[in-house]
Amino acid sequence: MYLLFFLIWIIFNGQLTWEIAVFGAAIAGLMYWFICKFLDYNPRTDLMIFIKFFQILHYVFILIKEIIKANFAVIKMIMSSRYEIEPAVVRFKTDLKTPQARILLANSITLTPGTITVSLEEDEYVVHCLDKSLAEGISSSIFVTLLKKMERMN
Repeated sequence: MYLLFFLIWIIFNGQLTWEIAVFGAAIAGLMYWFICKFLDYNPRTDLMIFIKFFQILHYVFILIKEIIKANFAVIKMIMSSRYEIEPAVVRFKTDLKTPQARILLANSITLTPGTITVSLEEDEYVVHCLDKSLAEGISSSIFVTLLKKMERMN
């Protein structure tokens, strides 16, 4: 939060000199002290936000990597005349606790080419896969692992 206050100070000033930086650091420090003292803010909250930011960034990186891998798998599947596509509907349950993590998993599955989340009720997913090979390991994917790790941070 301190860095956010300091960055806002610099942005509003429109330039960066050592006087503006020193005065901004003092003002940001006073504002940070104020929110900690009177608004029941805890410095541990900053640490948790910092950690979660990097976990979310890691999740997005893995999602993009998986989307690219799935794109190539689907292209190979479609372009190959020797390969017979066998669509499959898969049901599985997950032990993710928060609704946000469940929804994020459903959206990640849908964003990955070749799979679509048909329904999500409580902890049960119904996923349509372009081919049954895309359904392998869907209930214990990297997405589930990362989301469980993120849930443990709460």
